[in-house]
Amino acid sequence: MKKEINKEKINIRKIRIFVLCLIAVYLIAFLGSLFTTNSVNSSWYEQNKPSLTPPNFIFPIVWNILFFLIAISLYLTWISSKTKKQKASIFAFFGINLLLNAFWSYLFFKLQNPKAAFIELIFLWLSILSLIIFTYRINKKASLLLWPYFLWVSFASILNFLWI
Repeated sequence: MKKEINKEKINIRKIRIFVLCLIAVYLIAFLGSLFTTNSVNSSWYEQNKPSLTPPNFIFPIVWNILFFLIAISLYLTWISSKTKKQKASIFAFFGINLLLNAFWSYLFFKLQNPKAAFIELIFLWLSILSLIIFTYRINKKASLLLWPYFLWVSFASILNFLWI
């Protein structure tokens, strides 16, 4: 009976952690979307976007999938971590990455500055690569879940570069 209660507490704790990971990731995603939503349909964007750019409806679908994968990766890394120091590093790595993600939207869409956004995108790309390496040491599945994000941002880097 006692083992069942402890197991139930652990399961409830894991569910709470997963929900917190989702909230954290999607909160930052929402922040980035504040700069993106109105700008995607602006004449500045429509008249200047490269021919390789997918249709506008593709971006929210892809980004929602990617943010979900990032949240799962964060969750798996968090529950697999063994020390407070690892947890602090997880918070820092994911936090910096997500803030860089949102900041790109600000630079590109709000300020309409593709050159500054591209420079920032290099840092975002490096942070994703660092995140993949970092999470691999804690949970290999968490690391693998970040590869679609890395590939999409690599493609976005090409698109952004074509704006310069």
